Amino acid sequence: MNLATDQNLNNAQLSDTGRKFVALRDATIARWEREIRSRVQGADALRSPVLTNTIPAFFDNIAEALSPGHNRRDATSNTNAAAVHGGERARMTSFGPDQLIHEYQILRESIATEAEGKISLTPGDWAIIDRSINRAVREAVREFVSTQDDLRRKLAAALSHDMRTPLGVIINGAEVVQLTHDPAMAKRAGVKIAANAMRLKDMMEELLDALTSKGGDQLPLTLSSFDIVDMVDEVSAEYIQPGGVDVSTVLEPVQGFWCRGSMRRALENLINNASKYGDGAGVRIASTQTRGRLMLSVHNTGAPIPKDRQSAIFDYLTREDAESTVGWGVGLPFVKRVAESHGGSVAVDSSKETGTTFLIDIPVDCRPYITAANGSPERAG
Repeated sequence: MNLATDQNLNNAQLSDTGRKFVALRDATIARWEREIRSRVQGADALRSPVLTNTIPAFFDNIAEALSPGHNRRDATSNTNAAAVHGGERARMTSFGPDQLIHEYQILRESIATEAEGKISLTPGDWAIIDRSINRAVREAVREFVSTQDDLRRKLAAALSHDMRTPLGVIINGAEVVQLTHDPAMAKRAGVKIAANAMRLKDMMEELLDALTSKGGDQLPLTLSSFDIVDMVDEVSAEYIQPGGVDVSTVLEPVQGFWCRGSMRRALENLINNASKYGDGAGVRIASTQTRGRLMLSVHNTGAPIPKDRQSAIFDYLTREDAESTVGWGVGLPFVKRVAESHGGSVAVDSSKETGTTFLIDIPVDCRPYITAANGSPERAG
C-alpha cells in the first residue's frame, strides 16, 4: 500500500522507478531516524511516532513525483503535508528552525545512501528529489514560525486578560495599606496582596510552561482502547442507506488508544464535507498504520482545493468568495483540533486528477502525547 498523502492504495500510477523507490521506504526512514537521533539536538528524547510524523507519506509523495504518469510534480504538489510537519514540530517538540532544516537534509542523505546500488536514479530524478526537499523545508519552516507566532499572540492575550484581576487586588490592597490607620485592616490587605502575588507567580509559571512546551489549544479527551475499523464501520453504517452517502472502505485493523467520541465526530465531519463538496461519485475511507502512527483518510473526487487555500480551510469560519462552491466553516477546524489534541495532525491532498483526500495522522497510542500536550495525565475511558 502506498502511504502517500493522496492515499493511493495500489501503486497503479507509479513507474518502475517509483515502485523501486517505495520499496526503499522502511529502510530509508529507519536510517533517517537513527541519524536524526544521533545528530539533531532534542531528537533523541522523542518517541518514534512523534519523530516519524509525516515523513513516510512525504517519502511516497516523492515516489509519485518520480513517476511520469502521475500528476505530482514534486512531493509538495497538491498537499499541505510539509506545512503540517512544521506545525507539528512547533507544537510537539523542542525543535527550532535549524533542527527542522537539518532533518530534511538528513533525509536527503539517507535516500542517497539507501538508493545506492539498489535503484538507478537519473539526474532528472535527483532534481525532483532535491526540489521536493527544498520546497518542503520552506513550507515547513514557514508554518513552524507561524505556529510559534500564534502561540505568542495567545499568550499575550492571556497575560492581558487573566492577570488583570490579581493585579487589581494588589493595587487596591496597596492603596488600603497606604491610607488606613487600622492595623487589622492593613493586615487583611497585606494577606490579599500576598495571595494574589502568589497567584500571579503561578500564572506566569503556567504561561512559561505553555511557551516552552509549544502546546496549542487542546480538546478534553476521554481515551479508550478500540479498533479503528469498529468505529469506521459504525459511522459508515449510518450513511449507507437509501438516499444516503455512497461510502466504501479499505480498512486495516488498527488497535489503539484514542478518544472515540471526538474521533467519531471528526470522521463524520470529513464524510459530510466529502459528500457536500464532491462530485457525487462516493466517499472512500481508508485506514492503515506505519511506524506507530494511524493514518485515517477520507477521499472524494470533484473540484480540487487550490494549494494556496489548503492551510486556510482549517481556520475557524474561513469561507471562500460567494461564487465559490467551497465554503468551509467550523467542521475542518474541529477536525484539526481533534488530530492535534491526539498528538498528531491532519493534512489535505487535492488535485483534479486524484481527487481530494483528508488524512488524519496520529500516534496509535496517544496516551503519552496527551500528557505531553496538556501537562496532566490523560483520562482513562
